[in-house]
Amino acid sequence: MGRLSEYGERLAAWGRGLPPVAVDAAIAAACALYVIFDAGVADRLYWWVPLAASVNTVPLLWRRRYPFAVTAITGVSTTVLASADVLSDVPAAQLVATYTFAALSPPLLRLIAVLCTVAGITVSIVIPDDEALNLGMIGIMFAIAYALGTAARARRDRIAMLEERALRLTREQETVATRERERIAREMHDILAHSMSLVVVQAEAGPIAVRHDPDRAEQMFDTISVTARDALAQLRRVLGVLRSADDDGDRAPQPGLEALPGLVERVDEAGLTATLTQDGAPRPVPADVAATAYRIVQESLTNTVKHAAASRVDVRLTWSDSALGIEVADDGGGPAPSSAPSANGSGHGLIGMRERVAAAGGTLDAGPGPGGVGFRVTASLRLD
Repeated sequence: MGRLSEYGERLAAWGRGLPPVAVDAAIAAACALYVIFDAGVADRLYWWVPLAASVNTVPLLWRRRYPFAVTAITGVSTTVLASADVLSDVPAAQLVATYTFAALSPPLLRLIAVLCTVAGITVSIVIPDDEALNLGMIGIMFAIAYALGTAARARRDRIAMLEERALRLTREQETVATRERERIAREMHDILAHSMSLVVVQAEAGPIAVRHDPDRAEQMFDTISVTARDALAQLRRVLGVLRSADDDGDRAPQPGLEALPGLVERVDEAGLTATLTQDGAPRPVPADVAATAYRIVQESLTNTVKHAAASRVDVRLTWSDSALGIEVADDGGGPAPSSAPSANGSGHGLIGMRERVAAAGGTLDAGPGPGGVGFRVTASLRLD
């Protein structure tokens, strides 16, 4: 039995690999030969029987495209053949047509086809004065054909639903992957831009400090070391999401509000006068909001160090019941580069800040400071 089942599966797979036209042609030819053979066995092979058999079966070639019309033509010709007492109790072509309209036709046409099929079967039994028991047997055959067609339609609909679901899941996964790549890109930009800016400023001033203030030079080199190590640690955390799930690498949380004093202190050590003040009573905040606040301050300080030519920068946190206000203002030469990215990467920082704040459900504004002096970044992050 197992070997027979295997052969059956192979035959079914081979049949599914054939072109639909070839399958329909084979079915039509088999049904026509059946009508002719049945008429010959009953000694009723009249001259017009092959022509009638062709009319009865040739429309099956178009059964997939026009299932209802093929059912109508096949039904009428089957009724004529049965009324002439030429066709036996197994109307093969009409059974194939019944399976087809059950599988492919819409509900209303299926209902019409079922009613017409019942009428045709009744006429085929009554006119030749056939036995009434044949009506039940033929009805069972048609019911089986209709049930098989309905099952095929349900299977096709389920396959379509699963394919649509798989496509939707694929698109969702691609969207999630794109967002994750954008998040990683923002994190790496913020980390590298800020840390390398401080390192460059300290390194450029180092030779001068070595000649005139060795103690200051030593402090600057210590700042370079601390900044570089901190940047490496943050990069490890960001890139940790790209590792396999069973990797035990560094998965420490991203820096938050508690890291702001150290961030401002490193900027102060780089030669700017940097201050951090808070208005209102600090309160616990979600980790994602804290990370967003840290990155906003970090990117704002980076822009000040790189572009503003400022001597002072002030960071202010304003706490309220429902929001955290952030303000970073310097006394530099004016607005930072345009928010539109340039060839050297300028402007990506402001775009990244806007994306972060939007993701946290807040608002951000960046532009000249009061009286057109310096540059100021203000943001409001929801805490509820």
